[in-house]
Amino acid sequence: MIYRFRIILDNDTEDDVFRDIEIRETDTMEDLHNVITQSFGFDGMEMASFYMSDEQWNQGEEIAMMDMSEAGNEVKMMSTTIIKDMIHEASTRLIYLYDFMNMWTFYVELGEIVEEAEGTDYPNLMYVHGQIPDQAPEKTFKADEDEDDLYNEFEDDLDPNDYDNLNFDENWN
Repeated sequence: MIYRFRIILDNDTEDDVFRDIEIRETDTMEDLHNVITQSFGFDGMEMASFYMSDEQWNQGEEIAMMDMSEAGNEVKMMSTTIIKDMIHEASTRLIYLYDFMNMWTFYVELGEIVEEAEGTDYPNLMYVHGQIPDQAPEKTFKADEDEDDLYNEFEDDLDPNDYDNLNFDENWN
């Protein structure tokens, strides 16, 4: 079977940038990585990882290009992980991160599963929309916190220059 994916660049502009590709379900995640980098014009020489994702695009289990894990922390590898073992009708989304220094981030979603077309070479770049920017879009990381619940450990009303009132003798063990 052939998997049809849409790969969308995560950017905060009005311009959508995405690619539609077809790839065999029996190809590896490394094959998917290669077609993504080629279709967006990257040289493919930077580190990359896929992350399993849910319907809200929350980052899950990593599928790494290289094993950088510590002993005892097994990580799935792109070169040995088959696409259909990770992606199917019940789990259709991945986050793809390319170049950890620049953080190119893509949303990868399975659109449909179709029969292999005779005479078509796979992987196949089906559709190109938008041009990738010269630089990766900037990422802003914010916590989802309520302003009233924030605690600042340095706002304890103690004056470190007022040694007499710091109560060292009372709390000394």
